[in-house]
Amino acid sequence: MSENNQITAEDALSLTEWFRENKRDLPWRDTGNPYDVWLSEIMLQQTRVEFVRERFVRFKQALPDIASLAQCPPDRLMKLWEGMGYYSRARNLQKCAIQVMEQHGGQLPEDCSTLKKLPGIGPYTAGAISAIAFHHAVPAVDGNVLRVLARRFAAADDIRQAAVRIQFESDIQQFYQNNAVLIQQTPSFPSLFTQALMELGALVCVPNGEPHCSVCPWQNQCLAAQKHLTDSIPVRSSLQKRRIIDRTLLIIRDGSRFLLHKRQNKGLLANLYEFYGVDQNLTSRQAVRECESLGFSVMRIHRLPDSKHIFTHLEWHMTAYEIQVADLENFSSREYCLADVNQLKELAIPSAFHAYKDYYMLK
Repeated sequence: MSENNQITAEDALSLTEWFRENKRDLPWRDTGNPYDVWLSEIMLQQTRVEFVRERFVRFKQALPDIASLAQCPPDRLMKLWEGMGYYSRARNLQKCAIQVMEQHGGQLPEDCSTLKKLPGIGPYTAGAISAIAFHHAVPAVDGNVLRVLARRFAAADDIRQAAVRIQFESDIQQFYQNNAVLIQQTPSFPSLFTQALMELGALVCVPNGEPHCSVCPWQNQCLAAQKHLTDSIPVRSSLQKRRIIDRTLLIIRDGSRFLLHKRQNKGLLANLYEFYGVDQNLTSRQAVRECESLGFSVMRIHRLPDSKHIFTHLEWHMTAYEIQVADLENFSSREYCLADVNQLKELAIPSAFHAYKDYYMLK
């Protein structure tokens, strides 16, 4: 990969001018609140902007600041995050909020090095907060920026490699160093430039299909466009093939109440509620025996529709049985709880189980 990639002042000014004219109206943009930048960046990891927009507003209404996030009961936090996936993000948000309250007087630090010491904040998120919220001249390279710069410089290296990200961070840092006067004259420039790079990748230099080169402010400088390489750049190696797990859910109920299991406090879907399940494809007879092993007397069993849920590295192929038992009384514990249909709405149940939750919500 070339170490001579140069972002010029003309590049940057044309890009920020394009951004001013074309940026989307987003609820976390231009609020002047570092909490909004931090929260939106965490939410946008692995999640589409269109989905985050509504969830961000709802989350902010419930938890308007770092102090309220730090104090939020964990079950309520998980409920507020429900449907977003990657629940460890929410847990790290709260850990970070608590640390900010205890060690930084309730205010997010401005500099990258301190931000990166906080839970759930890596190099990109630290750079984004520092640049966008505090106008510091630091790089923030996400997937959109990787794609834009890979095409701008016709870089044929695999953008999943850490060395590529590091090189582009260095290119941006060098641009800031070469244009100290510009930044001094326009203190908000790092915020504008950072957001403009991301927005160009989101709206114009898109990942799938043809990029919209005719409306790109860098169309005359883009080496990939000049060399007709936009369909092959960026280069991105394949992810590891997903592992498929056959899982059987036992939806155990005694008439009005359901038995819910609380998952362990670490690992996949940690601390969230689920219908009892095992990582096997059980027949109805085996499902009855599994239920009886929990101490229940089975009255009826009914097969429910199959379902599938895709995580990043694995897929659950789910078989489900509704199992009617005589009585769930006295079965709740730290690992289990009982819930009626209305209470199912209030508990944090991951979207992996929504096909079955919704089955009862809509009956």
